[in-house]
Amino acid sequence: MGSRKRSAQQKRIAEFKEGLGGLDDAFAREWRHSRSVDERREEARRTRSCDSKNRYATRFDAEEAIALCAEHGTRGLRCYRCPYCHGWHLTSHPQR
Repeated sequence: MGSRKRSAQQKRIAEFKEGLGGLDDAFAREWRHSRSVDERREEARRTRSCDSKNRYATRFDAEEAIALCAEHGTRGLRCYRCPYCHGWHLTSHPQR
């Protein structure tokens, strides 16, 4: 148990607050962390929805690929415009 004197208590409080780094620093660290998480999430989303798929320059090319897939037994495909690369990709997910 520490001293009960007011000056000793004030000193302990000041040391504790100093160890925290100040609230400004805490908010800045939280903001940097939040931004980093957002960037990693967006990169994963781009990889999953664009970089890992075949890209077609035109809708016509994508629809030709769908027709070729249908000839080989793959049905239910559709094409969509990619918001990242602005090319065309194929998906089997139904349209919303």
